[in-house]
Amino acid sequence: MADLIRDTGAAARAADALLRGVGGRAVILRLPAPAGIGDAEQLGLAVPEFQDIELAPVVMRSAQGAQGKAPRRELLVSATAVAALAGSLGYGAAEAVFGAAFGVLVDGVLLSIESTAADETAGSPYLYRLSLRVPATEQI
Repeated sequence: MADLIRDTGAAARAADALLRGVGGRAVILRLPAPAGIGDAEQLGLAVPEFQDIELAPVVMRSAQGAQGKAPRRELLVSATAVAALAGSLGYGAAEAVFGAAFGVLVDGVLLSIESTAADETAGSPYLYRLSLRVPATEQI
């Protein structure tokens, strides 16, 4: 019976295949660059730097927003890609990666992350849902 409950990663692989199959694409996650060691950095005189990291496969779709509110987009992200990214950057969890991010760059437009949610099976995430806000300058 325990073998039926064990997580084999099948859900994550299936989610990756589905994201690629429905036209999955790549977006850029904009994160703060690691701080340098120097007097200017310690005194707060250094210009903040960012690192742009590709995140794929992802699928973007329109999300229903409240009337009178800014349009929203929902980004479905592969948990496999997020886990690899979190591990390579030294973050302990996906939530920490998304919390540190300044936003998601899609076709040259920076969308801010409003909320994140994980879809899980057997306690392991297979997909992340990011609720993104479209900037006022891009609204029609």
